[in-house]
Amino acid sequence: MALSDSLPILCLALAAEAAVGYPDRLYTAIGHPVTWIGRLIKGLDQGLNRDAWSFRERRMAGIVALLVLLTATGLTAWALSALLQPLGLIGILLLAILASSLIAQRSLHEHVAAVSKGLREDGIEGGRRAVSMIVGRNPQRLDEAGVSRAAIESLAENFSDGIVAPAFWLGFGGLPGAALYKAANTADSMIGHRTPRHEAFGWAAARFDDLVNLPASRLSALLIVAAAALHRGASPLNAWRAVRRDASHHRSPNAGWPEAAMAGALGLRLAGPRVYGDVRVEDHWMGNGRAEATADDIVRALALYRTACALLFGLAAGSALLAWIIGR
Repeated sequence: MALSDSLPILCLALAAEAAVGYPDRLYTAIGHPVTWIGRLIKGLDQGLNRDAWSFRERRMAGIVALLVLLTATGLTAWALSALLQPLGLIGILLLAILASSLIAQRSLHEHVAAVSKGLREDGIEGGRRAVSMIVGRNPQRLDEAGVSRAAIESLAENFSDGIVAPAFWLGFGGLPGAALYKAANTADSMIGHRTPRHEAFGWAAARFDDLVNLPASRLSALLIVAAAALHRGASPLNAWRAVRRDASHHRSPNAGWPEAAMAGALGLRLAGPRVYGDVRVEDHWMGNGRAEATADDIVRALALYRTACALLFGLAAGSALLAWIIGR
């Protein structure tokens, strides 16, 4: 799909998802593309990840599973594009609606805002309940500052892999590009863990997800830096300094970029040592500000996030206009 076709679809998808998200009634009726992808991943995990196999055999099985997943997802998305694209404007609108389900601007905002609301209305227990919906760490080990940092870290990281990355691949590859990315990202979230069951089988999924998120994580950091320049009380200079100083020290090759940018912009420290389940993870701090984050800082982070999303839309619209001018 040419950029002159895929970029307008991206703009429409971003606008539609920001306006209405993915309706609960639709989710109840038919599920969500991520849940469909998740069922396939679960089936591949159950069928190909055999306890009796050696580490090497399970790693090879994981590679096969990833190839099956990407092939099935890519062919389905390509067939939908081939069916709808010849329909002209109606086809573009339908493709944009389908693609909007692969972007999560509105739902991410709602989930993170719920943490701030929970802290304000129900104290630490309300914050813990809300943050448990978006992070994997043990919420009972978190105080108010820990809950607030966890929410802001999730906002920054998911801005990259839940919004900018699918938008990036949608812009360059149309619906198939976004769907393939979402399949890879969902596989990483389900099986890309260093656990006895998935360390070998999920290796390919984790490494591939790291690769396809490289451009979006860098772009996400730049968008947050730019957003900080538009907000009083936020510092684009400190955001940039934090990215340069800290991003490469994160245990993830991608998450550190938006997290460091958000931390620097808000004058916070994010990431650092934390507990997942009963396992303590030692990680480098992102940013050199205060670690005592609050519900007010979540609100500030959400304001930056909304501006960064608007800048992403502006970048997509400008790119679509440029592609149209070049293609004339």
